[in-house]
Amino acid sequence: MAKCYSNLFSQLTSLDNLYLGFRKASRGKRSQPGVAGFEFQLERNLFDLQDELQSTCYKPGEYDSFYIHDPKHRLISAAPFRDRVVHHALCNVIEPIFERTFIGDSYANRVGKGTHAALDRAQSFARRYPCVLQCDIRQFFPSIDHAILNPILARKISDPQVLWLCRQILDGGAKILRNEYEMVYFSGDDLLAILRPRGLPIGNLTSQFWANVYLNELDQFIKRELHVKAYLRYVDDFLLFADDKRQLWDWKQAVQTKLEKLRLTLHERSSTVYPVENGIPFLGFRLYPSYRRLKRRNGIAFQRRFNRLRMQYGRGQISLDQLNLSVQGWVAHASHGNTVGLRRALLNSPLPFVS
Repeated sequence: MAKCYSNLFSQLTSLDNLYLGFRKASRGKRSQPGVAGFEFQLERNLFDLQDELQSTCYKPGEYDSFYIHDPKHRLISAAPFRDRVVHHALCNVIEPIFERTFIGDSYANRVGKGTHAALDRAQSFARRYPCVLQCDIRQFFPSIDHAILNPILARKISDPQVLWLCRQILDGGAKILRNEYEMVYFSGDDLLAILRPRGLPIGNLTSQFWANVYLNELDQFIKRELHVKAYLRYVDDFLLFADDKRQLWDWKQAVQTKLEKLRLTLHERSSTVYPVENGIPFLGFRLYPSYRRLKRRNGIAFQRRFNRLRMQYGRGQISLDQLNLSVQGWVAHASHGNTVGLRRALLNSPLPFVS
């Protein structure tokens, strides 16, 4: 029987934990106006947050939302800074409870994991198995169903006040992605299914964590019931490897059935079976059993950014340190592939003529 955790709320609302939440939320952002304003009266703001939480009067504020196009069109939503402090304080307490239940091959938003570890693991599987099933969940963050997520959280947390705070945060973001969601009806739904609260704002720390909690249901199904030995997931992109295609097609059908219980669906065109020797497009690279290439659009995007940064440096708008920091970040990422020639060509390319 799963262990339940109670009496967590006093730990969550302690000043030490709220201060730790502030430190984590402000890391690298202390010059931003909202962060600086909160820090200016730090002690008072932390006491106010503690009082609102302990009296269950806390209400999340309004999100600041904007679109990005890198590489997909996504709506990013930033919570007010005081809410981000609460998100960190909550995750400080509940994340360790769920972390110990996650499989080893879930790589997103976890300490010691990340994209490069996921790439290494995927390539090691590609060396051992000839076929892969690549899956991508359709409109994942807008689709996450609160009526499913809340009971998953309650299976591990019995403290009603912590669950109240989880619901406050979930309810505060329930309408953010409403216009991004294209309605999908599942078996047994009536027209009222469109009113089900759903969606996690992209940009919240809690959203990243709860995404792993939600898809841990899928991870456990694939590992425990399908007994797939070679499987890994990064957010809503996941790979299954096997010795023959027929097995993978059967697993795909089983995965689709499980996802329907979570009110999720696959991208049909991008969720398919093929030989690993064709190359696996995954996390910005194309993986082959013995080497990996950076995706073309990644190189093009960096070249454009590099040209823009060099022009800004030439006009005195940014420092050489800022230019180098951006370049070194991309080089560190690209160096995880066979990209020596590409890096040399891009870094030595002349600036385009601008009239």
